Amino acid sequence: MNIVFAGTPAFAVPSLEKLHEKGFNISLVITQKDRPRGRGKKVQFTPVKEKALELGLEVYQPDNINSQESIERLKVIKPDFLVVVAYGQILRREVLDIPKFECINVHASLLPKYRGAAPINWAIINGEEETGVTIMKMEEGLDSGDMISKAKVTILDEDDAISIHDKLSQLGADLLVSTLLDIKENKAKYTPQDHEEASYAPMLHKDRGKIDWNMSAREIFNLVRGLKPWPGTFTFYEDSQLKIHRVAISDEDSKGEAGKIIRVTKDGVYVNTKDKVLVIEELQFPNKRPMKVREYLAGNSIEEGIVLK
Repeated sequence: MNIVFAGTPAFAVPSLEKLHEKGFNISLVITQKDRPRGRGKKVQFTPVKEKALELGLEVYQPDNINSQESIERLKVIKPDFLVVVAYGQILRREVLDIPKFECINVHASLLPKYRGAAPINWAIINGEEETGVTIMKMEEGLDSGDMISKAKVTILDEDDAISIHDKLSQLGADLLVSTLLDIKENKAKYTPQDHEEASYAPMLHKDRGKIDWNMSAREIFNLVRGLKPWPGTFTFYEDSQLKIHRVAISDEDSKGEAGKIIRVTKDGVYVNTKDKVLVIEELQFPNKRPMKVREYLAGNSIEEGIVLK
């Protein structure tokens, strides 16, 4: 089975590894251009490129996968499948028509819900109790092709976007292998999406992380978990931006102004919301590293009565 693999971030790496481990012939790995990352803004390989080179696979990094140069290169390879996992560009019809069988995509949601760039984050932000991966036949629309297979995971209160990302990347890799074999053996079943049931998960922006303390404690709790690690959530303690890394919902009812710090203990900073008191357990002030409240209070203070904005 001759496969071209297209993917870029860490989410795609387990799928590439699994295909290689199971003996699939990966004739080419396509990934985005190397870009500056991290604090030093040094140009770094994409996670998929790093893994592909480690596995001894050929890597191709076009500016545009839909360019004539890319199309000609793919036609020479004559792939049975083009497997796309979080590649980062929309494929046009001329590319989709190249593989002998088809182009398939591993998407991190239970389609048709959460089409788009940030399905894991939005599922948590919106308080979903479960999510999963869907493998679909690609078409020119945004994550709108026929579904071939699905697998689910439960979203626990202990989960955040990092843990769900890791669970789904592994789940998607396993499902990808079995789905490819089903397609080759004519066992796959294709289910059209109900477009009326579709919802969208747009790209995240930094300003999305500002906490509105007039929301419920559960909504804020979900926001903090859903935006971890990027863009993260924040509020303002007087004139200082305060990053919030971990919170818990108490059983205590809020009394008074939303955002008001009603109590500070070694266990956390207790803040009024729309309904329940929320406990900030881990935070980060400017020019400081993330700390548990207990650790921060060892050399600093947080005043009760301040209203977070």
